[in-house]
Amino acid sequence: MTQAAALAAYGSNSPSNRNRIINGAMVIDQRNAGASVTNDSAELKFAVDRTNIYGAVSSKFTAQQNAGSVTPPAGFSNYLGCTSSSAYTVGANENFWVQQKIEGYNVADLNWGTANAKTVTLSFWVRSSLTGTFGGSFQNSASNRSYPFTYTINTANTWEQKTVTVVGDTSGTWLTTNGVGMNVTWGLGVGSTLTAAGGAWAAGSYWSANSAVNVIGTLNATFYITGVQLEVGTVATPFERRLYGQELMLCQRYYQRIGDGVTVLFSGYATSSSDFYQSYTLQTEMRTSPTATRVGTWTLSNTNTQPTFVATPKMFRVNSQITTTGTGWVQANTSAYVSFDAEL
Repeated sequence: MTQAAALAAYGSNSPSNRNRIINGAMVIDQRNAGASVTNDSAELKFAVDRTNIYGAVSSKFTAQQNAGSVTPPAGFSNYLGCTSSSAYTVGANENFWVQQKIEGYNVADLNWGTANAKTVTLSFWVRSSLTGTFGGSFQNSASNRSYPFTYTINTANTWEQKTVTVVGDTSGTWLTTNGVGMNVTWGLGVGSTLTAAGGAWAAGSYWSANSAVNVIGTLNATFYITGVQLEVGTVATPFERRLYGQELMLCQRYYQRIGDGVTVLFSGYATSSSDFYQSYTLQTEMRTSPTATRVGTWTLSNTNTQPTFVATPKMFRVNSQITTTGTGWVQANTSAYVSFDAEL
């Protein structure tokens, strides 16, 4: 089936919202504003919104929006670039990756884990300084069902579009709530005990296919990716382009922040020296109650404590303490902000 035929199969209904990947064109980067991040063995790092990096050993590669400043594929303005920081030999039980976790609500209709599981196709543009057979995997939230896959990069330092078709899993437990419905991972270096044969479902935790290229095994090796799309069916349709504001709102369900040098003022009133609480609406309703983190120093007026923040999926509350009866306020200084994190 051709791309045109695949789109026609949607009939009179608009083929919008077919891409289950959020920020697949790597346009939104709320956390870093294009700055580089380094992999960490203790936590996931987000190089751009919704796409995380990880490595079992810290500081083995960096990731950055538009790293290396190469020209993206036609029709795209951004990409995620990873660069190896050493020539590291990956241990048998170690893994290094680029990954997106998809919320269960967004893949519930795939019916994975049932006899009615649907086939999906993953497509993406990729470029690397290395060539050969690369690998990745699909996994459930429990990491006990895995589908390792392979794709081939034929020419170094050249953008190539790849497609991977996966017959839906009829076994295992796949969440259909606001938890992790599916992990989609691209391996940058995965040890032998964490890989399996590509192209088949396996019971276990496998992050890539056997004998895939080890990007972090070569100093300064690069891996760039953009135009990521996951959709129902056996054919990769043209990349679904959403308006910037729509893509930003989708990202803000998982992470958002207020501040960053823009004047931000929160105020309250108390009839005596006591705490004041003021509630505000979040920019977008979040996946779950987020972790609120204040960063930087905030200017105080008639208050004697730096603010703290408590949030629900829809609202957040600013807490501070009035020094004397009257109105008090707290204001974010340059580079100060508060972040709200509800990532999977």
